[in-house]
Amino acid sequence: MKQFDVIIVGKGNAALCAALSATEQGARVAMLEAASEEDSGGNSRFAGGVMRFAFDSVEDLKQIAELSDEEVKGADWGSNTKDQFYDDLYRVTSYRTDPDLSEALITKSFETMVWLRGQGARFVPNYRQSGVVNGKRRFFGRMPIEASGGGPGLVDSLTNAAVGKGVEIFYETRAAALIYDGERVLGVKARSRGKAVEFHARAVVLACGGFEANPEWRTRYLGPGWELAKVRGTRFNMGEGLKMALEIGACPYGNWSGCHAVSWERYAPEFGDVNTSHDPYRHSYPFGIMVNAEGKRFVDEGADVRNFTYAKYGRMVQQQPGSYAWQVFDQRVTSLLLKPYSVRSATKVQADTLEALAAKLEGVNPEGFLKTVREFNAAVRTEVPFDHTTKDGRGTVGIDPPKSNWANPLDTPPFEAYAVTCGITFTFGGLRIDHETGQVLDVNMKPIPGLYAAGETVGGLFYFNYPGGTGLVSGAVFGRIAGTASGAVARAT
Repeated sequence: MKQFDVIIVGKGNAALCAALSATEQGARVAMLEAASEEDSGGNSRFAGGVMRFAFDSVEDLKQIAELSDEEVKGADWGSNTKDQFYDDLYRVTSYRTDPDLSEALITKSFETMVWLRGQGARFVPNYRQSGVVNGKRRFFGRMPIEASGGGPGLVDSLTNAAVGKGVEIFYETRAAALIYDGERVLGVKARSRGKAVEFHARAVVLACGGFEANPEWRTRYLGPGWELAKVRGTRFNMGEGLKMALEIGACPYGNWSGCHAVSWERYAPEFGDVNTSHDPYRHSYPFGIMVNAEGKRFVDEGADVRNFTYAKYGRMVQQQPGSYAWQVFDQRVTSLLLKPYSVRSATKVQADTLEALAAKLEGVNPEGFLKTVREFNAAVRTEVPFDHTTKDGRGTVGIDPPKSNWANPLDTPPFEAYAVTCGITFTFGGLRIDHETGQVLDVNMKPIPGLYAAGETVGGLFYFNYPGGTGLVSGAVFGRIAGTASGAVARAT
């Protein structure tokens, strides 16, 4: 038996923020990580590192990122005011997001970013989402800042900070059950490198992700066919934290049939590889069209900037015959494709004519594809100027589904196409918590003494879709909330 003040289950961004916050309360903290040290970090290690938080101007950004005077003056950094953040989050989640959780996320996002920098995390400009317009760089998507080194850089910085503050990390230690006496949580039963072990504590924080790596749970909650989805990130998020909490009466909450899922390399491995975690990304679809096995379009590729559509379009691909699609572009836009399109592992075909391209699209009806392209080309509003840095209104007329922005006729060879499938990132269903403390609530809406949650384990924030860059920030915000509250309670009892 091992004794601590606070036990954190997990070791991603949310878990690390919880651990660091608990130590600020004077608590002795242990982290239980199912993965080896090499594979640790949860989904956070696979993240791109982009951060969505509230800010009014570049003056706010200077408190978070190390920006030179030249960088400050040479770019339009935009803003993401609290009102803009609210509007985006509510719109993207079809106004289902929990109002208390969303308020906590948005109002605490900036101070949490400043706190992260104080913990040793470093942030840099997100040049991937910018372009030069009239001689000046413009950031778009309201996410001009990212973690230096991406998700791995953030995890490494926070891990170093946690170890430096005395947090003990137990690797290859998978939590199995909560120690619960019917009134309060007293610790965790786990398997550590093949042996049963008990960790006792005054408080437990569950920050061990959702169930995206569990094919049985995916099929049960997301629906038939989801067992076939590729897993973008860690293979260790099997839903144990959720299962342990539900077994003692915790209240399930949120969009349990929903998830963050993207267009992903069709022949990618079953799970993500942290060394090539971005290679399977296929997020440049706004500049082309996507067609299914029948050769038909099935989404509005230009409905919004990709940060507000990419997390729901993976589900749309999953629902197509065979759960695959092809993204098609012409020479007019290939220079705008993101770097992962150029990796050797990309399933790519190229041709000088549309007829030749149609013959190369594996599993696609060529006649259906050519008909789709003819109708699409004729529907483009070519009189509207094309501008990839903003929603340009260059759409289509008279076809279904429409394309609302960035529509160009496919008429400039050579033509390129990339095969995609569905890649699941994380699940939206989770536990109901008190937004002020992170304490898990039971089915009677009462707090469960000694039990807290953060990160993907929390339900109620995201429904149907997800605004890009929110995951790491929400993990940090609620990790900090849960860590502070659990640490204070543990030291007081």
